[in-house]
Amino acid sequence: MKKVLAIVLFVSCIATTLMAQDLDSLYARDLLTVGTVAPELTDAEGNTISMEKYRGHYIVLDFWASWCPDCRKDMPQMKELYAQYHTKGVQFLGISFDTTREALDNYLKKEAIAWPQVTELKKMKESKMAQAYHIRWIPSIYLIDPNGKVLLATVEMEKLKTLLGEIKK
Repeated sequence: MKKVLAIVLFVSCIATTLMAQDLDSLYARDLLTVGTVAPELTDAEGNTISMEKYRGHYIVLDFWASWCPDCRKDMPQMKELYAQYHTKGVQFLGISFDTTREALDNYLKKEAIAWPQVTELKKMKESKMAQAYHIRWIPSIYLIDPNGKVLLATVEMEKLKTLLGEIKK
């Protein structure tokens, strides 16, 4: 009986580890592929935010919402990355799927989030930005290279941390 219990526990641990390491295959499989030119963004007033103005810089695009538990869980790590890399020329831009300016502004103030945010004040399924970037799950993260092309598309913060560490050495 102890042997069976040990085997079940072992298999369970392996399955949990594999699932944790495989989040991109579950949630990021439809994101834009590496090498794709990053689409333009749109704000709540319908203005286009050109990705051209970020050329020459790496840019982290963080698709999120204040109501999203996984987004809130990842936010401290994103703040650490911002603190570590924005002084080295990496630009950060949040793309929020909050539907009210009040909810977004309250969260930004409470969490002292310093990087710029873009929002259409629409649900993710109604957002032009979500459609353009193939966002089906949040948080989703893109790293755009200095030429305006997707370098990383992921839902895993660790992948972003690793790649930023490699490119900024």
